[in-house]
Amino acid sequence: MGLFNTLFKKKEEKTASAIDQQIGKQFTNENDFLEKFGALALEKQRNLYSVTGGLSWNVDMDKEEITFGDDLTFPMQVLGSFSHSSETWLWIWDNKAGGYAESVMKQALMLKKYGEENNIDLLKVGKFDAVSNDLHLIGMIATEMFNTSGYYLGNYGQGTMVVTIKSDAIDKSESDELSRILTVFPELISTFEIQNHKNAFTNYLTQKGYKLTLNENEIKAEKNENVINAVFNENNLLTKLNGNS
Repeated sequence: MGLFNTLFKKKEEKTASAIDQQIGKQFTNENDFLEKFGALALEKQRNLYSVTGGLSWNVDMDKEEITFGDDLTFPMQVLGSFSHSSETWLWIWDNKAGGYAESVMKQALMLKKYGEENNIDLLKVGKFDAVSNDLHLIGMIATEMFNTSGYYLGNYGQGTMVVTIKSDAIDKSESDELSRILTVFPELISTFEIQNHKNAFTNYLTQKGYKLTLNENEIKAEKNENVINAVFNENNLLTKLNGNS
C-alpha cells in the first residue's frame, strides 16, 4: 500500500494554521457522551463501511487524505495511534517524533482543549494504557463533536491509527432506518457499559425525529410508518426491543 512512505514521513515546516473548527455538542464524561450521542456515532460507521468496507487503505499525511482501494479519496483528520506492543494510546499532538503539521490535528487539539476544560482524562492525557474500545470511543467522540462522516481504524502492523473522514458519499449512503435502529442500539449497549439504556434510547430516537410515548418502563417510538417498542427493567436496562413498519 505504500503506507510507510506516507504515514511516517515528516512534513516540511509550515506556518501553524488557526484551529477554526468548533465543538458542536456537549458532554461531561464518557458515559454522558455514550448516552447522548453514542448510537448516532455508531450508526455512521455502518454508512462508512458500506462505502469502504473490505478495501485496502493508504494515507498521505502531506495531502491530509485517506484513500480506499484505487480511487476513493477523502479528506481526513488524524487523532492518534495505538501501539500493539505497549498497548498504549498516543494522541497525535503528543507525538513529539512525528513532525506533523498542526492542520492535520485540528480536531485532536480541539478535543484536548475540551478535555482540559471539562476534566476528561481520555481527551487531555497524551499517552495512556488503552484497550480496543478506547479507540472506538475516541473516534466516536470526534465523529459527533465535529459532525464528520465517521472514523476509521487503520491497522499498519505495529499499531493502529485513528482518523476521521468527511464525505458526502458516505453521508448519503442509504439504509433501511428501522433495521438500522434495531441493529445499532443493541450493538451499542453490548459493546460499551452504559449506565442508563433508557436515556440512551430516548436520546437516540428523539434525535432521529421519532415521537416517543412513555408508559412506566416501556417506550413506544413512532415516525411515519415505523413503530419501535422498547422495554426496560427497574435499573433502566433494555430487556426487549422490536419494531415494525
